[in-house]
Amino acid sequence: MIAEMTSRFSRSTVTIGVALSFSFAAICSGQNNSVYTNPRAGSDDPRVGLKAGLYDAGEASFGMQRLISLPKPAGFAPDLASIAAFDALPTPPPPPEGTPPPRGPQGGPRANYGGTNSDLAFHGTTLFVGNYSGMNFYDISNPAKIKLITSVVCPGGQGDVSVYGHLLFMSVEAANGRLDCGTQGFPTPAGAAPTPPPAADPAAADAAPGPRRPPPPPPSPDRIKGIRIFDITDVSQPKQVAEVQTCRGSHTHTLVVDPKDKDNIYVYISGSAGVRPSEELAGCSGADPDKDPDTALFTIVVIKVPLAHPERAKVVASPRIFTDPETGNMNGLWKGGNHGEGTQTTSMTRGCHDITVRSDLGLAAGACSGNGILLNISDPVHPVRIDAVTDPNYAFWHSANFSNDGTKVLFTDEWGGGGQPRCRATDPMNWGADAIFNLKNGKLTLASYYKMPAPQSELENCVAHNGSLIPIPGRDVEVQSWYQGGVSIVDFTDITHTVEIGYFDRGPVDGIKHAMGGQWSTYWYNGYIYGSEIARGVDVFKLVPNKYLTQNEIDAATQVHVAELNVQNQDKFVWPANFVTAKAYLDQLARSNALDSKRLAALNDAITKAEASNSKPKDVAQLHTLGASLEKDAGSAKTPADSYRMHALAGIMTQSGTGK
Repeated sequence: MIAEMTSRFSRSTVTIGVALSFSFAAICSGQNNSVYTNPRAGSDDPRVGLKAGLYDAGEASFGMQRLISLPKPAGFAPDLASIAAFDALPTPPPPPEGTPPPRGPQGGPRANYGGTNSDLAFHGTTLFVGNYSGMNFYDISNPAKIKLITSVVCPGGQGDVSVYGHLLFMSVEAANGRLDCGTQGFPTPAGAAPTPPPAADPAAADAAPGPRRPPPPPPSPDRIKGIRIFDITDVSQPKQVAEVQTCRGSHTHTLVVDPKDKDNIYVYISGSAGVRPSEELAGCSGADPDKDPDTALFTIVVIKVPLAHPERAKVVASPRIFTDPETGNMNGLWKGGNHGEGTQTTSMTRGCHDITVRSDLGLAAGACSGNGILLNISDPVHPVRIDAVTDPNYAFWHSANFSNDGTKVLFTDEWGGGGQPRCRATDPMNWGADAIFNLKNGKLTLASYYKMPAPQSELENCVAHNGSLIPIPGRDVEVQSWYQGGVSIVDFTDITHTVEIGYFDRGPVDGIKHAMGGQWSTYWYNGYIYGSEIARGVDVFKLVPNKYLTQNEIDAATQVHVAELNVQNQDKFVWPANFVTAKAYLDQLARSNALDSKRLAALNDAITKAEASNSKPKDVAQLHTLGASLEKDAGSAKTPADSYRMHALAGIMTQSGTGK
């Protein structure tokens, strides 16, 4: 989460591309090209007006069934006495007309909802949940009966986690992160004064006004800001085996696999904290790049981890991916500020919040504060920027996901920093939303916006946040978190007209005062959807059929199993060429009216006969004949999506019974 960005309503929706052949600053003009934004739901949406409560809030769902919710364990759970005392406080009077909207629970007394749950990672039958106070490991061998394996108290910021084999990586950015995971803090040496920040460090230059931050603590040799590495061979007893220090810590990180290098894993570090004093970590500088070419600003950090010796992990590069190719200026992308009258105030681009990689494509999509960028990562140590975009409707580029075929990128905007109500009926639908881009020949082009449509209350922090693809063949579908806006399932197969096809929501955590809560990350993994709820714990869902989704499509998705999942390191889904997948395609062709009813009936009948245990050679032959006809007609399908489905379905039918 970040500081709230000031904002004003905008009707313009232009996206500006940045080619490497010319200066970014030269093209920041013109805002006339409108693209589709999904409509807001009406006040009759079941998610509107749900009862508030920590563990007894009202719920609404469509296309999703909640199987189980597990509260956070001891040491991480809410302090119920504190919450009761908080709720007993008198409600403050409404502010005078014309004052800025409330900024959330930043001042005054607060209820203690325990450690904030953050990002998720998966390996085998284990779920790893990051938390500001450490991390928790869960056994999901039976997702409907998820159970805690162990808790690791280890504060240091968001605590985002990733896994690779027997290694777990954890981000550390806050000043309370100790090398030993201790909670005792850092005793101030006698007579020591807090160290002032570097005079030239612009680390908070674009942040909105907020509560005054305390001065940074004195340097300590016991502090870590960077990455912790744990050996999780025994998930019940994780052991920290390495730590890699960086100048700005790690707000988030991304594991990068080099297909040409089987001996190492790489970690891209996205740090957003102020630069540490050189007295704490030698070589750290927060100076303007004009004064110090080795500044820790305007870069990401690349760590190389030898898999056989993770204790030898080290920083190997700090690529200047924001540099202007003409001038060589490291601060070469968005400088911060608004895009003209009536537009968003957007953060300066001096680092990335999240980077999502597709190693199989040699590409990465970076959500980098003021820009969405595209990187060539064929050499993971030296990524090269090949495109960048900005948007007058975006305040803070937060995260990204590729479509399965790599032709689309969905970026999110964390307008308000995650702590603010940004899904109210008065909030623009293209602010704090997803922006979905076509990706072709290394260039990004804006196609549409999507925002969770149900209006939320002033008490609910809500904005676009973390999600992942659901492996439904023939469709681009993402399940996504919206903090206290709940979970939304969006279909962006038709990139110009995105549509919600499912959801889950609860009422506010607190019905009187603003309190932090809601879904931080919601990811699909091996047939189920897992949610990291900030205040309440962990949720497990399954998909159920509705008018937008059939059981055949759900069955086809559940065929896709992976050994582990780190959403920022996307793998390509591959479906088995079987009748389960075939029936999903057939349902989609029926939904889109791509085939007439007579032909649909013939295809269904042929598949049913061919998959029967007593099928005859003539049944298989009929299947092949219909498949060949389908292949012939695929080129004249009404849409590219239907053409793909017809090709894929024909391929399954014509290969059936051939042993191929």
